[in-house]
Amino acid sequence: MVEREDVHAAIEARRELGNDLEPQVIDSFVERIEKRIGELGRSTARREMRQGSFALALISLVAAIPITAIAATHGGIAAMIVVWAGIVLVNAVYDR
Repeated sequence: MVEREDVHAAIEARRELGNDLEPQVIDSFVERIEKRIGELGRSTARREMRQGSFALALISLVAAIPITAIAATHGGIAAMIVVWAGIVLVNAVYDR
């Protein structure tokens, strides 16, 4: 999360600057920690979205087999095109 060197630098800055500037040193250090946590949270959220996109794509393909068969029997090629356009649209919207 935060590099060991950053902690040592903050401690040394606090020692050199004294008690008068201690709140500013601590605030600066806390801001860096919060920034790193925010970056890690965003990368984790992106990773989870990709996993969700894969699951949706897999489920869509499994569901597409019987839906395509039903559409082909009852509506022909036009119905199959509508079904597949819908499947592609759902996956594209979710991926955005």
